[in-house]
Formats: sequence, structure tokens, C-alpha cells
Amino acid sequence: MRAALRRLGSFTLVGTVAFVVDISVFNILASGLGIGPISSKIVSVVLATGVSWVGSHYLTFRMFAGRPKREEALLFGLTNLIGLGIAAACLVVSHYVLGLTSPLADNISANVIGVLLGNVFRYGAYRFFVFRPASVPASPQPCVTDP
Repeated sequence: MRAALRRLGSFTLVGTVAFVVDISVFNILASGLGIGPISSKIVSVVLATGVSWVGSHYLTFRMFAGRPKREEALLFGLTNLIGLGIAAACLVVSHYVLGLTSPLADNISANVIGVLLGNVFRYGAYRFFVFRPASVPASPQPCVTDP
């Protein structure tokens, strides 16, 4: 139980740092440079994903990191691609379907609702799919034959 709480705290810390990167880059691109909200979100999530992988691999899930780094990074990237889809879907619904186009509305939909839903998905995927020891081949069972 204590290890799980420590892991959750570490996940929160790593996620907070990645979240700050995500929000900062999103707002610099969308508000400061006038890039569209979807493109801004994609770039911000890609950068935050790099930060998150480093923290997750070396801090949060280090005791489960038994896969080759390339395989782990690929699975991590795919997991985050789904997380990006969750955040982008929230932004698309808010911005284009509901017509809530202010910077505040974009931030709430992408960076509060989208990130929250994406993080719930990510934690489960990281813990049970991405960061787990590489499968160990089963030892052959002795062959029992009937006389």
C-alpha cells in the first residue's frame, strides 16, 4: 500500500511538471504566436510527453521498467497518443461543437477536463501495460506420460 501511494505521489509530481510544460507551450503557441488551438495542443503534448517519459521511466515506474527502452518508449508514446486524443476531443467539442472559443474555454476544455480524463487513462495504462517487466519465458514443464 505504501509503495502504491508513493508511486501515485511520484506520478502526480511528474504529471505536474509535464502539465506545466503542456500548458505553457500551449498558451505561448495559441495566444502568443497565434497558432490554432489544435496544432498548439499537439505540439504542447508532444513536448510534455518527453518530460513525462523521463520522469515515469526514471522515477515513478522505475521498479517496473524491465522492457527494452525502445519498446517501452513506443508503448509510452502510443499511450500518450490516446491521451492526446482524449484532450483534443474535449477541445474539439468545446471549441467547434459548443462554440466556446475564448482562451479560457480552450484552456478549461483542453487543460483541465482533457488532461484530467487523459491522466486517469494514462496512469492505468502506464502501470499495467507500459511499465511492466518484460515477459519471462515460461520454463518447460516436465512431460508426464501415461504408462
